[in-house]
Amino acid sequence: MLVLVVNAGSSSLKSQLIETEGKDARMKCLAEKVGTDQARMSVAFAPDFQKVVYNVADLSVAQCLRKLLDIMTDDPESPISGLGQIEAIGNRIVAGGEYFTKAALIDEEARANLDKCEELAPLHNPAADACIDMLRKLMPNTPQVAVFDTAFHTTMPPKAYMYPLPMRYYEDYHIRRYGAHGTSHRYAAQQAANWLGRPLRDLGLITCHLGNGGSITAVNHGKSIDTTMGFTPLEGLMMGTRSGNIDPAILTYIMRREGKTFDEMDEILNKESGILGISGTSSDMRDVLDAAARGDEHANLAIDMYVYRVQKAIGGYYAAMTRTDAVVMTAGIGENSADLRERIFAGLAHMGMILDKERNDVTGQIGMNRIISIDDSPIKICVVTTDEEMRIARETDNLVSQLRE
Repeated sequence: MLVLVVNAGSSSLKSQLIETEGKDARMKCLAEKVGTDQARMSVAFAPDFQKVVYNVADLSVAQCLRKLLDIMTDDPESPISGLGQIEAIGNRIVAGGEYFTKAALIDEEARANLDKCEELAPLHNPAADACIDMLRKLMPNTPQVAVFDTAFHTTMPPKAYMYPLPMRYYEDYHIRRYGAHGTSHRYAAQQAANWLGRPLRDLGLITCHLGNGGSITAVNHGKSIDTTMGFTPLEGLMMGTRSGNIDPAILTYIMRREGKTFDEMDEILNKESGILGISGTSSDMRDVLDAAARGDEHANLAIDMYVYRVQKAIGGYYAAMTRTDAVVMTAGIGENSADLRERIFAGLAHMGMILDKERNDVTGQIGMNRIISIDDSPIKICVVTTDEEMRIARETDNLVSQLRE
């Protein structure tokens, strides 16, 4: 089945055209800094995947997707000549709340429920919904599937997903921990199990999705039993622009002192905090590492804070697990920053997570799954290149194929 995968972020768009039978990508697209005058979109077609970069300044995520579709039908290098050749569309949705516990075909009822989930991921879900609506108008006869980041975390027990608030807030508003990045965590856990040569059901893993957004999950016998993100993706680790865990009383304190509205406070926590807020330089860890190398004290502090919070989360899940066989690093920072991996595991060696510095060197190793711990490390450290798009394509294929039977 030829599946178009749409992974819409708040300021990014990742997309692949995947032939699921052979697990082959036919097109890859990445748009970054969407919504700004610096936005660019790279598009590459099989077999050589030579990137062509397009200016998408000031376009929305949905408008970038529309431009991508035009490129795919007009470019002679494209594997398709018309949109009718796309058999299904798989959409990554960050938050499904309690409305969605697994992938779902997007019909009228599902689309209405997606609207109800937008408050749970205000940076991501609205952009994804806009893409869905655009595609429904443009390709009304092509089935669309929603694949949810939260679905993997529906196995968490109540002691992990409930908050210590009056019970009526859960009963009336479904306020609980939902998590995110579940598609990535599931994929990384399975790939690590394959690399370790053991069934996933026999392993205890701590998966670390570390990118501009970040979360860590305890995966016990193939199931998520706890994760750092919560009711929304704001909870948990310090991230690119998100604060992560802070004393909730800080919110009301600032609002009283500065007369901030709820929306203004939400903007501060989601878009002005985290690595950007502390460094004052960038939300991109690559830029912050460069600034720190030049002696920028705020950049150094941002890195120290980030590393410390990742270490605490890993340590906390080590305590929560009955056994830990491996820690898995994935996503942009987890896969590609040898410097940060070395800093993180320097503080965890006493727990049996012992890094091999030579194996940790990513030079010439980017995109390669591997073990980067020493041979006799009690707990293995793995690097896995995440492929959320392939996972989404496979889930889309499975669901659409079942509906056609």
